[in-house]
Amino acid sequence: MQTNKKEMVAFRQMSKVFSNGTVALDQFDLTIGEGEFLTFLGPSGCGKSTALRMTAGLAEASSGEVKVFNKDPKETIRNTNDIAFVFQEPNLLPWRKVIDNVVLPLELRGTSKKEAKAEACRVLEMVGLKDYATSYPRELSGGMKMRVSIARALAAKPKLLLMDEPFAALDEMTRQSLQLELLEIWEKEKTTILFVTHNVFEAVYLSTRIAVMSAGPGRLSSVIDVNLPYPRHAISRTDQEFSAYVKKASDQLENSLDKRGIG
Repeated sequence: MQTNKKEMVAFRQMSKVFSNGTVALDQFDLTIGEGEFLTFLGPSGCGKSTALRMTAGLAEASSGEVKVFNKDPKETIRNTNDIAFVFQEPNLLPWRKVIDNVVLPLELRGTSKKEAKAEACRVLEMVGLKDYATSYPRELSGGMKMRVSIARALAAKPKLLLMDEPFAALDEMTRQSLQLELLEIWEKEKTTILFVTHNVFEAVYLSTRIAVMSAGPGRLSSVIDVNLPYPRHAISRTDQEFSAYVKKASDQLENSLDKRGIG
């Protein structure tokens, strides 16, 4: 499946136990190749966000290992700017204009003001916010704020983009619009994306592969290759093939719950 792709992220028999004894992830084993759009799909408490945080070096494995670019995540974060994280909330600085929020990671990197501004303008145009560069976050809708957050992440031209349910709080129309924009960006920028959701339709629409997870403790239940063509905007969410993948993912999710005695 992904054997011909350069390894970007690898979880090898990895377990994570929190200090209170909660087993967040147990014997988690998964490899993500370069250019993939892989989605973690599962119920609340199955370790989806924990896996993402460990990829970003924000938490350490209790056993086994996590590798990012064949290195410890903290080493990768310390020595490169190749990883960006988009959280559930945009987390914009309210006192900074849109463009000033977007250039922030470039400022921290020491990029010249001229180069940083040019790159910020590029990514703002990519997400459809070029005309809002001088606006403040309070003047934007929820969907626009999330676009700024994505633009800020893209400004650093990361090789790996981590996204933790970024569209969960948005209305369905805005959510679908941003899903389409994200795919267009992914195809253009060739960035590897790890995405977290509990929405089956979203997982199928976006992904090259879906990692279905179960909770109690968090485990990888199954992996689904989504062999739908890109660009996905040509695919109707009511098409028979799309619906078949939705059913398959839903069935796998239900099976993962059954295995832990739920439902």
